[in-house]
Amino acid sequence: MKYKNLTIIGTSHIAQQSLNEVKTAIETEKPEIIALELDKNRLYALMNEKKVKNKFSLSNIKKIGFKGFLFSLIGAWAEKKLGKLVGVSPGSEMKKAVKLARKHQAKIALIDKDIEQTLKRFSETLTWKEKWNFLIDIFKSVFKKKKLEFDLREVPNKKIIKKLIKEVKERYPNVYKVLITERNRTMAANLQKLMENNQDKKILAIIGAGHEEGILKLIKEHRISYSFSISQ
Repeated sequence: MKYKNLTIIGTSHIAQQSLNEVKTAIETEKPEIIALELDKNRLYALMNEKKVKNKFSLSNIKKIGFKGFLFSLIGAWAEKKLGKLVGVSPGSEMKKAVKLARKHQAKIALIDKDIEQTLKRFSETLTWKEKWNFLIDIFKSVFKKKKLEFDLREVPNKKIIKKLIKEVKERYPNVYKVLITERNRTMAANLQKLMENNQDKKILAIIGAGHEEGILKLIKEHRISYSFSISQ
């Protein structure tokens, strides 16, 4: 997707297709700024996996709440398991983007909301009904093997993404609000400011495919609240 001096790539964090698209976009577009769906903590963890392998401990519960802590563990476990199935480590496309940014001397902008804030909000807003739905969905996934509608090695098409997001919104409205709506606003705002302050520069944003349309819509509507950081 393109808008003014911004190009957005919607990725899947375990898809080989995303790795290829990130490499092609950076080498052909030659952006001066590469914006990533990361914050400082997640970038450090991604680039220093061996050092922070056991970083999540019980002491984190105070910061992010038990539900946020549990969600982060389950999410990381599920992503790793799926990554092993397709032979791509979670977040590989982001690591590739960072390495290529350094190689081509492009600036890196971290546009996502702080992960601790997001997980804390998750702990605060999750309802009993959503917890129950979560248990039901886990039970179904364990005992009823459902065939996936898309190839994990590729980014799902827009129709499937919309369907998945709609299901999350209906069954987990507060999860949707925290993980999608609130983060979309933060990322859109940060991209908007980047665009305004760097009108003569090409900006390439690499974000999860589920955020792509929502973020671009917000940018076009100029709904802003800035909080980004740029590194070299």
